[in-house]
Amino acid sequence: MTKLLKNRKILILGCILIVVFVVIVLNKDNILKTIYPKKYEKEVMLYAEKYHVDDNLIYALIKAESNFNAGATSHKGAIGLMQLMEETAKDVAKKNMLGLEAENIKNELLNPEKNINVGTRYLATLLERYKNNEIALAAYNAGIGTVDNWIEKGIIRADGSDIEKIPFKETNQYVRKILRDYEIYNELFP
Repeated sequence: MTKLLKNRKILILGCILIVVFVVIVLNKDNILKTIYPKKYEKEVMLYAEKYHVDDNLIYALIKAESNFNAGATSHKGAIGLMQLMEETAKDVAKKNMLGLEAENIKNELLNPEKNINVGTRYLATLLERYKNNEIALAAYNAGIGTVDNWIEKGIIRADGSDIEKIPFKETNQYVRKILRDYEIYNELFP
């Protein structure tokens, strides 16, 4: 009797696993869209269009930086959805007349609309400067001076064709993660 009961439990468990597998396969896109959401769509679309940046690249960057947590603050002091440093945000806002209150910059960057505006403008500046996603993303993470130094010393190429040679492990992984997520966003939301 115990062997029959044991076999029945195994059969039931097997059927449950098959049903779960079928549900996952049939709902793959819905599951992936939950993992890779398009939150703050109004703001992202507005600034993607304004600054000529692919919206899916912005979503991939936000996912990597804050996972869509508008209140995120890093241990290094980066703030908000696009994890901007206060000095970078002040500089971008001043150069582009984006109207951030310098004395209240932290609170300004916690505002999703303002953060996406400044972050997307900064990303657009990097894309204009480096002419490719790979190096622009490396500069977003490691800083312009650092990336310019790597290119000048021949550590990486300006065309982004050898991103595997990015010497900072964090930046190397960061660029790869965003590029992977960017591909996923492009597949889910062409």
